[in-house]
Amino acid sequence: MDGYLLRNGSEPFHPTIDATSCTEINCGNPPEMRHAILVENHSSRLGGVAHYICQEGFESPGGKITSVCTEKGTWRESTLTCTEILTKINDVSVFNDTCVRWQMNSERINSKIVYVISVKGQRLDAIESVHEETVKLTTDSRTPEVCLALYPGTNYTVHISIAPPRRSVPAVIGFQTAEDDILEDDGMFNISIFNETCLKLNRHSRKIGSEYMYQFTVLGQRWYLDNFSHATSFNFTTRERVPVVCLNLYPTTDYTVNVSLLRSPKPHSVQITIATPPAVKQTISNISGFNETCLRWNIIKKVDMEEMYLFHIWGQRWYQKEFVREMTFNISTSSQDPEVCLELHPGTNYNVSLRALSSEFPVVISLTTQITEPPLPEVEFFMVHRGPLPRLRLRKAKEKNGPISSYQVLVLPLALQSAFSCDSEGASSFFSNTSDADGYVAAELLAKDVPDDAMEIPIGDRLYYGHYYNAPLKTGKDYCIILRITSEWNKVRRHSCAVWAQVKGKITFCLQMLSFFLLCSIKFILMRSVFKIVTGDQNPIHTTLSKKLHS
Repeated sequence: MDGYLLRNGSEPFHPTIDATSCTEINCGNPPEMRHAILVENHSSRLGGVAHYICQEGFESPGGKITSVCTEKGTWRESTLTCTEILTKINDVSVFNDTCVRWQMNSERINSKIVYVISVKGQRLDAIESVHEETVKLTTDSRTPEVCLALYPGTNYTVHISIAPPRRSVPAVIGFQTAEDDILEDDGMFNISIFNETCLKLNRHSRKIGSEYMYQFTVLGQRWYLDNFSHATSFNFTTRERVPVVCLNLYPTTDYTVNVSLLRSPKPHSVQITIATPPAVKQTISNISGFNETCLRWNIIKKVDMEEMYLFHIWGQRWYQKEFVREMTFNISTSSQDPEVCLELHPGTNYNVSLRALSSEFPVVISLTTQITEPPLPEVEFFMVHRGPLPRLRLRKAKEKNGPISSYQVLVLPLALQSAFSCDSEGASSFFSNTSDADGYVAAELLAKDVPDDAMEIPIGDRLYYGHYYNAPLKTGKDYCIILRITSEWNKVRRHSCAVWAQVKGKITFCLQMLSFFLLCSIKFILMRSVFKIVTGDQNPIHTTLSKKLHS
């Protein structure tokens, strides 16, 4: 069957029995071709064709390159290969005395080409070479041209080739530049920038050996600093026709450079602008935190030079997922050892990114602020004189200054209220004290057990809240009831307290309950009597009431 391959074999447990099977032909992945790229979708079945194209800079002179899947389950490779395109440089010519142009013959290369132009010049009256230079030109033009800085009255040999990895047939041209007497010194020159802070001055005059003086005036300013200014000026004397001057400029600064040619028959000036990039090297060092919310660092710069710093701050709390704080601001200072104190929230983890605008990279430091006292408890104060104590209403506090850990109800003798310290850890449970003269903890609730709205706590209900027993208050004694909120984080504890109630001559919890049931009974009797009158029952109300009260 077409597309299948017949395979012979034997049964594994019956070697004497022959077995045959047909399997579909699959040649697998096509082979790789040198300097070629596999294109389009291909089939690995019988008759499948894989197509290749040559990489840039290579060609297949014999036609298209393909591989075919054969009935043997293998690929039949093409006899064609990709060979390197050899670029030819033709028709080299000279114009304007020092400029060279040429043509490139390859039509299959579309990217830019890097040309290497080697220049060697020799004066007619000199034995040794007086000018050697190598220039690189990158262009995608089919007719490139370049103007060279050549000496007058000199024989030159110019060698043009293409930079590796491409290959080319190089071209060579020889010519002689014109003498001084037919070229006038017009004092003109132009300036080009390289390596960000270096200037190349190209004189139009071709007089060789003359000395020229240039005056440089440099003024730098930073758009983000009103008081920043970098000004300098100097003279530069040279005999070179294409001198190079590298300036010592500050990073992240906008400069205006004015260059004037002095002592020339025709004075000439050129003005250029240079915007220096941020410094690659980090300028901030030894950054550290102090006083929990403050930073100090050292800056690598010249003395008394003002710098701007950009802060980007993120704050988060693990215990409060919705809490996110982000701020961005900047400061300016000329100090070598700046310090700044930040307005940070307590009980928060912060990441602070600090970057000097003259530097490219920021530094990052982490700060953790400690918790402070939780908000004061929101309580409704009660003053009780020999009456029943109402249920105290507990409201959940907001975690503004740190995570809330617990709520405690403390019962103290009223005489100790003025001497009580909220941070005191001395209060114990009711049964831990031989007497209640020092006070005790009547209840403790974990923050997670307190509902978001509110809950009521009856004082003296004889129940346990956490590890603490809520004992009844003793009759005839004066008490102060305090609600304490505790916040704990990073081994630091903070408290806030509020007086919930003052009790004078308190009746016991049992008497409270008895009074409550007595009032309920009276209400029931009155309602029963009204019902009998309405239904015709002739028993007087006062008789029924007296019997009930007697019982």
